[in-house]
Amino acid sequence: ALKTFIKNALEEDIQDGDHSTLSTIPQDLVQSAKLLVKQDCILAGVELAEIIFKTFDKNLKVEVFIKDGTPCKFGDVALTVTGSARSILSTERFVLNCMQRMSGIATLTHEWDSRLVGTKTKLLDTRKTTPNFRMCEKWAVAIGGGTNHRYGLYDMIMLKDNHIDYNGNITNAVKMTQEYLKKNKLKLKVEVETRNLAEVEEAAKLAGKGIDRIMLDNMDLKTMEEAIKIINGKCETEASGGITRDQLNAIAQTGVTYISAGALTHSAKNIDLSLKA
Repeated sequence: ALKTFIKNALEEDIQDGDHSTLSTIPQDLVQSAKLLVKQDCILAGVELAEIIFKTFDKNLKVEVFIKDGTPCKFGDVALTVTGSARSILSTERFVLNCMQRMSGIATLTHEWDSRLVGTKTKLLDTRKTTPNFRMCEKWAVAIGGGTNHRYGLYDMIMLKDNHIDYNGNITNAVKMTQEYLKKNKLKLKVEVETRNLAEVEEAAKLAGKGIDRIMLDNMDLKTMEEAIKIINGKCETEASGGITRDQLNAIAQTGVTYISAGALTHSAKNIDLSLKA
């Protein structure tokens, strides 16, 4: 998947040639460039940058000074790349785009995860990611200290509000799910979204009997505390929906297993990085 992503991204950008570089840079010119950190952050995408450089030109030499997940400050040099000046210039923007985005996500994730220190609750990402860039965004969440939720629609069953409403209720949706899994000989965890305490009570009856995790969606703290009591440790729980970083510790105190937040990937701001000779 990573090879395909890199191949497609290079094709999108270069197509029949990087004409700015081909027209001005001699073929045999060898140069070096430094990747500069221009604001405080948790650095991410270094390993990916190495892979991109080497994929484009196996003769490029990359020397890493700061590894993924390391706190950085303005002026730090993350790595140097040496080799064909043409190759460096043709991959510069691709590398920077990935690292700036991934560093932004890792930094935000680190900030959120620090609010959960001392609790047993884990911070999850979601599928609210950029199409065809999910792999890198979830990679960045992990670098920042978060935990990856399901990767896609294929590796876990999540019965959300529309699945439940289309089936009439949670019980019907779970029954159909179990029949489907059995028929297709699949072993997938099943998560069910609940919107109120009535749905929590219905789902709790199936906890461990077709439901592996119950999501508490858009619930206030008081309702969430009641929900945790109803579930009573029969399965994993996940708080989700409109969660802000200021609420994280209070939500964790309710005893939920996980807190998921789409903001980690859809609201992270890019970190300013540059590649300079």
